[in-house]
Amino acid sequence: MAAILLLSLFSVRLGWFPVLGSGDGFLDTLHHLALPSVALALPFIGVLARVTRAALLEQFALDHVTVARSRGVPERTLVRRHVLRGALSPVLTQAGLTLSGLMVCTILVESAFGLGGLGEFLAKSVTVKDFPVVQAISLLTIALFVLVNLAVDLVHPLIDPRVRLGARSTT
Repeated sequence: MAAILLLSLFSVRLGWFPVLGSGDGFLDTLHHLALPSVALALPFIGVLARVTRAALLEQFALDHVTVARSRGVPERTLVRRHVLRGALSPVLTQAGLTLSGLMVCTILVESAFGLGGLGEFLAKSVTVKDFPVVQAISLLTIALFVLVNLAVDLVHPLIDPRVRLGARSTT
């Protein structure tokens, strides 16, 4: 939906961006990929902003932040040391899920903007019932999804000290 609105406004009406294709040369390619990038990011910006805001508000309401503020810790130090580190955990998790969603939405954006890529190749393979290609692209997408989630899970304990790898229960 965003792709069609962006194309109609910025390409057809205003003429600022090209309608189809991927361009020739580095700067022309960047010019051609500006609208597809915005179309991919637009649906996920609101979700990520909402999660970030909720996580920050939750961290600001904690007791140790209130105590640090009452002791006169400068706001910049308070945010950097006490708030951001705790708020980064849900934001990182949501960012990992967003990356997975971006992989799926790439198929739609490639077809809307006439970009040749893996998504367009998958759509054509489904149309002609080329099952080995569909399976290979699906496997590649799933492997990328697993790698992104693995990276999020490995970085999570580094960001949030309350989460430890291999921590054992005392019960």
